[in-house]
Amino acid sequence: MGQDELRDLQGSGPVPDGDMLNESESEPVAGEERAGKVLVVEDDSRFASTLKRYLVSEGFGVEVAYDGDAALRSVDERHFDIVVLDILLPGVDGFQVCKRLRQGEPRIPVIIMTALGGINDRVQGLALGADDYIVKPFSMRELVARLHAVLSRSRGPVNTFFSSGDVHIDLVSRRAWVGQHILKLSGREFDLLTLFVQHSGIVLTRQTIMAAVWGLGAPVSSNVVDQYMTHLRKKIAGSGCQSVIETIHRVGWRFVSIEAA
Repeated sequence: MGQDELRDLQGSGPVPDGDMLNESESEPVAGEERAGKVLVVEDDSRFASTLKRYLVSEGFGVEVAYDGDAALRSVDERHFDIVVLDILLPGVDGFQVCKRLRQGEPRIPVIIMTALGGINDRVQGLALGADDYIVKPFSMRELVARLHAVLSRSRGPVNTFFSSGDVHIDLVSRRAWVGQHILKLSGREFDLLTLFVQHSGIVLTRQTIMAAVWGLGAPVSSNVVDQYMTHLRKKIAGSGCQSVIETIHRVGWRFVSIEAA
């Protein structure tokens, strides 16, 4: 496979057996101190191997995980500078991996890599805290450029505290409050409120919310989402909060930020 073919990567072409990795097993590679250590999470072994080979040639250290559980174990056990994450994975899907990374390791930047190209899929990934999103097929040069850009931004301080209007969120302690009043929220309610505060003023569809909070393809009905939204809105209103989550008929919901008087 020539370099030009590699750069317009579509996951095709033969891959030498020596370029394969066992699940979440890395090998020493030159240049990882120069460009950074990357965890590639991709269940297509041939595609992952092609990615690895090219990124190594660009000076990155690369480790491959072939499913979501393996990716989470790798991050828990070893240091990575960035994660390149496929969405359609066996077992734990990429959206859930991204969500858990943000909860446990909020400082690791994530680039979502998937064949899903719809705007809702992109919004779902970014809503979960992904730093960037690239759609297959893509140019390898574009991926490398995005890796460098995200790594450059990630060297600054990472924000784990968010506010919108009179609502405040702390991702580390997983607490939310209005003024001096701490909201008593379930885990799902906290995730819902965080999603809205981080995307204040943006209409979030039911599909986006389901993927961001429950995970893509999770066995949850739209009625369950409605019930959680009802409970969350009641708790916000009961706290004296001026900000509201308004319903956009037949579309979704939007957080309207209002500063406390």
